[in-house]
Amino acid sequence: MGLSFILPAFNEAQNIVESVSQATRALSHLVDISCIDGWEIVVVDDGSIDDTAAQVRAMAHAQVRLVVHSENQGYGAALRSGFNAARERYIFFTDADLQFDAAEIALLTPWIDRFDIVVGYRSPRQDPWIRRANAAAWGLALYGAFGLDVEDVNCAFKLFRREVLEGMEINSEGAFVNAEILVKATKGGFRIKQVPVSHFARVAGAQTGAQPKVVLKAFREMARFYRRQRGNPEEGAAF
Repeated sequence: MGLSFILPAFNEAQNIVESVSQATRALSHLVDISCIDGWEIVVVDDGSIDDTAAQVRAMAHAQVRLVVHSENQGYGAALRSGFNAARERYIFFTDADLQFDAAEIALLTPWIDRFDIVVGYRSPRQDPWIRRANAAAWGLALYGAFGLDVEDVNCAFKLFRREVLEGMEINSEGAFVNAEILVKATKGGFRIKQVPVSHFARVAGAQTGAQPKVVLKAFREMARFYRRQRGNPEEGAAF
């Protein structure tokens, strides 16, 4: 049983080396305790204008692969590229901004035998109050529109069985991607387990998730998805 560790990154030159190092240690530990028997790290550089990609190339590690977007396409597009590149039985993703502890993947893996998706929720969440308020409003909107009952939909700490993603068409380019995946998964009958994980304030690099254009794009994608689901509830194809 192998695990693909996906790291989407946009202008994370200050964090990417440590992010990959933490992931390497966490995955090596899972091998040591016989939780997995192989792993890979897939870094998706989503059109960075700094030297994020160059730093990954310099690592020269056989189990670290790099996917590069020639221009910034958005968080959803980066995840989709990572999923497409993944080779292993289980697929995990987190962000490259060091706001999560990669070692805590060990909190998720014990549940993957009994559930199809294991999702983290930030406890406590180390974000400014406005982001926490936005997240609460977002969660209520998703529950109202789709009945999605997940504590922290956008938490970037999720583990999947490969079959969850293989039969799923992921259309979102931006931040709605987390909701799209979970809504489609629940409609497909896949089981979700929620687990609390640590969250840390960003100390280097710039956050983009709270930018007005990012938020507006997420709501536009949600509206399109809502219309599409009502018009074609059986939508789905290979990712």
